[in-house]
Amino acid sequence: MSDAVVDDSAGAPATVTAATPARAPRPGVLVTCDWLREGARSALFLAPRWERLAASPWQMACQMLLQLGMLVLFQRLTIEGDAILVWRSLLAGWCGIAMIAWLCYLIEPAPHVARRAHAAPGAARLITLVLAQSTIFGLLIWGVYFALVRTGVAGENNAVALRATWSLPLLWAFLARLVVLLRAARPLASWRALATLVVVMFVSMLDYHFDVTPDIWRAAPQAEAQEKEEPFEVSQEMMEAQLPLLGEQIDALKPQRPGVIDMYTITFAPYQGEEVFRRESAMVADVMATRFDAAGRGLQLINHRKTAEQLPWATPLNLERAIDGIAAVMDPDEDVLFVHLTSHGAADGELAANFWPVDVAPVMPPDLRAWLDAAGIRYRVLSISACYAGNWIAPLAADGTLVMTASDADHTSYGCGRKSALTFFGRAMYDEQLRSTTRSFTEAHAAARTIIQRRETEAGKDDGYSNPQIKVGSKIVPVLERMKQRLAERP
Repeated sequence: MSDAVVDDSAGAPATVTAATPARAPRPGVLVTCDWLREGARSALFLAPRWERLAASPWQMACQMLLQLGMLVLFQRLTIEGDAILVWRSLLAGWCGIAMIAWLCYLIEPAPHVARRAHAAPGAARLITLVLAQSTIFGLLIWGVYFALVRTGVAGENNAVALRATWSLPLLWAFLARLVVLLRAARPLASWRALATLVVVMFVSMLDYHFDVTPDIWRAAPQAEAQEKEEPFEVSQEMMEAQLPLLGEQIDALKPQRPGVIDMYTITFAPYQGEEVFRRESAMVADVMATRFDAAGRGLQLINHRKTAEQLPWATPLNLERAIDGIAAVMDPDEDVLFVHLTSHGAADGELAANFWPVDVAPVMPPDLRAWLDAAGIRYRVLSISACYAGNWIAPLAADGTLVMTASDADHTSYGCGRKSALTFFGRAMYDEQLRSTTRSFTEAHAAARTIIQRRETEAGKDDGYSNPQIKVGSKIVPVLERMKQRLAERP
């Protein structure tokens, strides 16, 4: 039996009216579907049926999560093979949503207007509808993109078609969003309508011209085949060959030329566990030989199985002896000694050393300074390619010294893994700048800083910019300038 309401007002006949049954709340999933349906209607420029929509913070969150999930999924599908999720990018690209939300509250109808027009939306409804509409257009844009790219109509070789894949749906989305918000901001000749036009145009330009959609995925580095190496064994023959090797190579150095600023070089790679350090040592030695007229005036000290019988080992004692040996050949008051150290680095400045089963001690900044001072070498160019290498700046700085590092004292450098051909610093500084572009260490370092910062950002370095450092003593500047002028006049 149905409930009824009886009106017994005095002087009026009793009337009986059936009470309106309470409407059962719809499940959240169905409410979300309602929003998406009305978002699709508004995308076709049809007036949304506000009376059917129930807005809540949960619905706003649901629509935002739908868009985010769609972005994560579809961006992943654009990358073939393995990919790395860049979590920080999930925090980017919210500026436009925040501005639209602010606009929805700005143009919300006054209470007396909302009472007169039952269909007048509140700010919460407007925000949720705009989000639902964006979800619909996201599905459309990505669907068109995949359809055209997979069929070959649009691709990297057809930039016009690829651009149109994004541009035309974005224009459609801009107009549909504008129509929804202008309907809420009526009359059209009002400040609300003007504010709507300005904000929607600005947000759309931001999306289109500045590409604010975050890159949530990046391609994973391609794995390189790892060579299976036999265990390294130190034989008696190897030890006997190694003992006189450093002395023989010091004796073979070319003599200095009176009146000519000669460059003598030492490259020092004490960590045998990474192939990258051996490669970088050889590359830097080659650049100095060919670009700075140092051929026949350089020593390579390396800990690696492939060079264990051909090159002196990179131990602290060998480095000290190499400095003393070169000091005896060069003119310490005229010539320049270049030293490049490449290895892993620790926060206290320690340069890591490894040559198992040989026990090799690490080198510290004060050690190198003491050996150079004791040898009486006046002009020095010192290069430290390691994490936290900024710790070497202060201990090595002097009037006759140029010291440069791959990082500051608080950050790691990059590119010293097993799959790296060269460290980021070695590649940018020596292989790309000093090899062909300039003979100025300061110019090369300044250019390398910009290159390294860009590459670290692209590679997703997550502990901050390495921030390579340089300090130039006043007395070495004219010496390097005269040497650069001489080298520039060479055929």
